[in-house]
Amino acid sequence: MTAPPRAPNRLRILPPRPQTRRTGGRNPWIRAGTLIPWIVTGLGGLAILAMLLQMIFMTPTVVPSLGGRSEAECAGDVASTVGLSKTAQSDIPPEYLKEYKKSAQKIGIQWEVLAGIGKRETDHGRSKLPGVSSGTNYAGAAGPMQFLISTWGGKAKMKIPSTFNGYASDGDDDGIGDVYNPADAILGAARMLKRNGAPDDLRKAIFAYNHANWYVDQVLEFAKKYTENGQIEVLPDADPACDIPFVASAPNVVVAKILDYALEQRGKPYRWGGTGPDAFDCSGIVYMAYRNAGLSIPRTTFGQYPFGVTVQAGQEQAGDLVFFNAGPGTSLQHPGHVGLIVSPGKMVEARCTLCGPIKVSTYRDRENIVGYTRPLANEDVLEQIKRLGIT
Repeated sequence: MTAPPRAPNRLRILPPRPQTRRTGGRNPWIRAGTLIPWIVTGLGGLAILAMLLQMIFMTPTVVPSLGGRSEAECAGDVASTVGLSKTAQSDIPPEYLKEYKKSAQKIGIQWEVLAGIGKRETDHGRSKLPGVSSGTNYAGAAGPMQFLISTWGGKAKMKIPSTFNGYASDGDDDGIGDVYNPADAILGAARMLKRNGAPDDLRKAIFAYNHANWYVDQVLEFAKKYTENGQIEVLPDADPACDIPFVASAPNVVVAKILDYALEQRGKPYRWGGTGPDAFDCSGIVYMAYRNAGLSIPRTTFGQYPFGVTVQAGQEQAGDLVFFNAGPGTSLQHPGHVGLIVSPGKMVEARCTLCGPIKVSTYRDRENIVGYTRPLANEDVLEQIKRLGIT
């Protein structure tokens, strides 16, 4: 009999084992631009420049209908509304249910999928098999979510933040990433699922967690049994209705044009050095989005980072950029990844070849953020806007 495939990234492949179960064309809402004859001299020029800044950054926003979801839901400000089934209430220990929901809310995935993995791996930590509460099993996996120690970060327990490239996480804010601590392990699992396609491509994300289709099927089956209606929830990040307001809510026509172009590239592949029209890299899509608005900014992340005016965390807005320390040769002063903010907390990004297509992602859950910048506040960009006569 052919052995099941090995999982290169996460754990090990275990054959199915008995589980202890209990019963159970463009956005139509872009505002028209206003042409302004620019005759700027002396102090009058300064006054007009001040007015321009006010028009760019202070224009009130209008939020249209969200296709059935509330504004708070699409902003990720509310918890999952999917109800608990009787099976979930009887089968999931309260402390585990709390952590599944907490980590799912923080990372932006479905809690029921996390719970399905926790059930499949260790029966929510109740399994007495080796490697659940201490040590490792025969394949080297450890903890309630069964991470390989190497995938966790090289050690079962480590200080957070860690310099290791792994999924070690601190879910209870004690400064330690402990693979045996349910709060830490569940948060690490949520991060791994998000990194590999959740909440929209769940099969891909779960397959990355353990490379076997039977495993994916079992996890999804558990997840469905844990929800009141027997269905896995479609979260705002995966709901097309929640994409509608981004361009419509842009503060001005300049930002609207930038967002419109970037959002139209969703679904296209990542390609290093790509500037379209068929594929992009992270800075390429940003560069071309600004170009769509008639503006010229540097092409690469190394050039884009110092170009924009620094924005404090929490003050970023649509059209700003968020930078990450990621990739070979990058550092805090030379970040290797960038995303285009479409609304506070969400960005369009072309992440990497193996990360899936260009899409809208959350960014505040990322641990390697370097900073935020506003290219539209750069003096050269303001001059370009003035010459174009747009607002």
